[in-house]
Amino acid sequence: MKRLLFPLAAVLMAASAVPADAHFNMLLPDKASVKKGEPVTFTYQWGHPFEHQLFDAPAPGKLTVLTPDGKATDLTKSLEKTAVAAAEGKKVTAYQLRFTPDQRGDFVFVLQTPPIWMEADEEFFEDTVTVVLHVQAQKGWDAAAADTVQLVPLTRPYGLQAGMTFQARVVGPESSGKAAGALVEVERYNPAPPKELPPDEQITRAVKTDPNGVATCTLTEPGWWSVTAYRDGGTREREGKKYPVRQRATLWVFVDEMR
Repeated sequence: MKRLLFPLAAVLMAASAVPADAHFNMLLPDKASVKKGEPVTFTYQWGHPFEHQLFDAPAPGKLTVLTPDGKATDLTKSLEKTAVAAAEGKKVTAYQLRFTPDQRGDFVFVLQTPPIWMEADEEFFEDTVTVVLHVQAQKGWDAAAADTVQLVPLTRPYGLQAGMTFQARVVGPESSGKAAGALVEVERYNPAPPKELPPDEQITRAVKTDPNGVATCTLTEPGWWSVTAYRDGGTREREGKKYPVRQRATLWVFVDEMR
């Protein structure tokens, strides 16, 4: 499947190249939209979304849900370690959450990771991953956590169909004024490995935001899309040497099948 340009507001490390086949954190519900009282299973996994190459997921640091009535609840202890199928019949570590919404509205799930060491690139990733679960009423889909950088939708992130326009921006600590002209990565999630892969530049697309830090795109295919913004997170020591930290904010957005 082809990928598309998906510009969203971001904060990127200045003058730094983005790795070609970077790992991403995936936090995906088994249903993007449900009714009140209907259980949902979220799976947190790690790897290359487009290629569906999965690896052992790092232990999550914190999982918070922002409820439609404006409350924030810590769900970290509700995550259960599990195993999911990977290439060549192997199993890799993942985490799951079983959640039953008790009210109508939009539930915003925000997962934060501790620094993840990336051996090939000699740097750390420090990620925040956001996904919205829609429960009947359109209320609270643009909520944001107070203690982290997030990509927050300006367009309602559900009920989308292929060909519709989507916009979002970056919010969070020290994000003001840093989003303009920033770079974002986009990857479409394939639930199974594609038979053939396009060139790297069509697997991970890169775009920039406008002067106000707002990004706009047209989503051309149904399914889950990850949009990831990068920013400089300083340095962190490892074995007596300092290495850069990339703080990343990923927003997962679902596009419906045409009916």
